[in-house]
Parts: sequence; C-alpha cells; structure tokens
Amino acid sequence: MANKLEITLKRSLIGRPEDQRVTVKTLGLRKVNHTVVQEDNPAIRGMITKVSHLVSVKEVQA
Repeated sequence: MANKLEITLKRSLIGRPEDQRVTVKTLGLRKVNHTVVQEDNPAIRGMITKVSHLVSVKEVQA
C-alpha cells in the first residue's frame, strides 16, 4: 500500500503571507498542534515544502 504523511501544524499563521495561510488550509490544518493524515504524492509534498517552517511531517505506513 501507499505511504501516508502525518502533518502537524507547529507554528501559528499570525503574520504569515496569504499564500502560506491558504496552503496550510488546503492541507486540512486548522489550529496549532492539529494533525492530519494525507496521501504521499508530489502535490502534497510541494505544499509541505512551501510551508516547511510551519509544519512537521512524519511518514506513516498505511
């Protein structure tokens, strides 16, 4: 089975540019310490790269 990514929002979005806020929202994150599980694909990886300073990522076996 495909791997999944466990993404956790670690830093606040206060004072961040609008494109970073939209990216975090698109990943499904709402509040600090909120965690979601997403499929591991190039689109998700690109979003994570864009906001890597705000999130932590852990690979999870599906």
